Amino acid sequence: MATAAEILKRIQDEDIQLIDLKFIDLPGIWQHLTLHRSQIDESSFTDGVAFDGSSIRGWKAINESDMMMVPDPDTAWVDPFMKEPTLSMICTIKEPRTGELYERCPRAVASKAIDYLKATGIGDTAFFGPEAEFFVFDDVRFDQNEHSAYYYVDSIEGRWNTGREESGANLGYKPRYKEGYFPVAPTDTLQDLRSDMLLAMAKLGVPIEKHHHEVATGGQCELGIKFGKLIQAADWLMIYKYCVKNVAKQYGKTVTFMPKPLFNDNGSGMHTHQSIWKDGQPLMAGDQYAGLSQTALWYIGGILKHAPALLAFTNPTTNSYKRLVPGFEAPVNLAYSQGNRSASVRIPLSGDNPKAKRLEFRCPDATSNPYLAFAAMLCAGIDGIKNQIDPGEPLDVDIYDLSPEELAKIPSTPGSLLEALNALEADHGFLTAGGVFTPDFITNWIEYKLDNEVNPMRLRPHPYEVALYYDC
Repeated sequence: MATAAEILKRIQDEDIQLIDLKFIDLPGIWQHLTLHRSQIDESSFTDGVAFDGSSIRGWKAINESDMMMVPDPDTAWVDPFMKEPTLSMICTIKEPRTGELYERCPRAVASKAIDYLKATGIGDTAFFGPEAEFFVFDDVRFDQNEHSAYYYVDSIEGRWNTGREESGANLGYKPRYKEGYFPVAPTDTLQDLRSDMLLAMAKLGVPIEKHHHEVATGGQCELGIKFGKLIQAADWLMIYKYCVKNVAKQYGKTVTFMPKPLFNDNGSGMHTHQSIWKDGQPLMAGDQYAGLSQTALWYIGGILKHAPALLAFTNPTTNSYKRLVPGFEAPVNLAYSQGNRSASVRIPLSGDNPKAKRLEFRCPDATSNPYLAFAAMLCAGIDGIKNQIDPGEPLDVDIYDLSPEELAKIPSTPGSLLEALNALEADHGFLTAGGVFTPDFITNWIEYKLDNEVNPMRLRPHPYEVALYYDC
């Protein structure tokens, strides 16, 4: 682990003039402040650096806006996207008057989730491995006003462009809808771009594994990174998104992690692998179903029981629920299985190594704030273990072969963000247990989402409504 003294020595040795402090806001977007190195000393790593938090979404009112950002020396890296050599660090937010972690800081919430795990005696470490998918577009335009609304995205790979006149010639190599998984060049035009994205992350300390084209047409991709401890994994995911977007910009392209930017093709999810350990030993492997332990089955029971409320954090946008629909490989069934990818919890094949045994929650998407999403999933799993929640029988059948009567017996994910927020309002005791999420945090989250996303969407006519109803 790096120390403040080591970071300060590095700044001096490498003659770094600028320090960039990054922190995450409530919805899940990085914010930053760049300081001259004269403004950083050893106390900055304990007391923090002062800033005005009144303009940060979902945080302080203007009459109580003073806050402190505390850099984590373990997260230091030289930012490759800045002209001047700049040392970047990720921060947690403190209250300046009390010195306590700010209860609405997502990274602080994640820290409290690990403290809660330790306090229960169940385990001491939680590992998370997110698989974030995204689209690479060549053009994006959108507008919304009082008399018009539209969006337009385009990709050289879009199947809709097979008949377009293109510069030079249209070569016709464009993935068919739902057939974009693993094609080689020239159909896959994004190999070099993904390689640069992956290697950029590696230079910043993220352990990388692979990259590939994803199922949808129009430039859907995924990069693979290794699992890490909860906060570490969330930090890595933020670096992942930062590198992906900025490398794409260098290529003259744009990236979105929106779950459903294209109609009638697969959306982008963030399947999240997870396991808990104690004293260096894995707790998820055993002699139960699919090689799981009883602890792991109870953990799954907690995830499934609380899934409707969980989705308010793991799938926190109105667009999230346009992905969670049947027919697009989306995990809409609240059940578990070792092979069925339509189940919301899957048990990956992991061989005989007990250290590799884990579960994969397939509902989340990358619009989520990873610190909040991972913390919420861990809290649900802990509740399942504490209360020995039975996950029921696994779903090892093809759901498309089930009768309507059989299918009706399988609970499904909420159909909208509003439904998920209502579920969270009714079921959040598993989150406030141990003080991980405070009641104020839950109330503030629900109000923020209603005021800034759900209700504004309700007020605006949709372009498809015009197509449906204009001639009434």
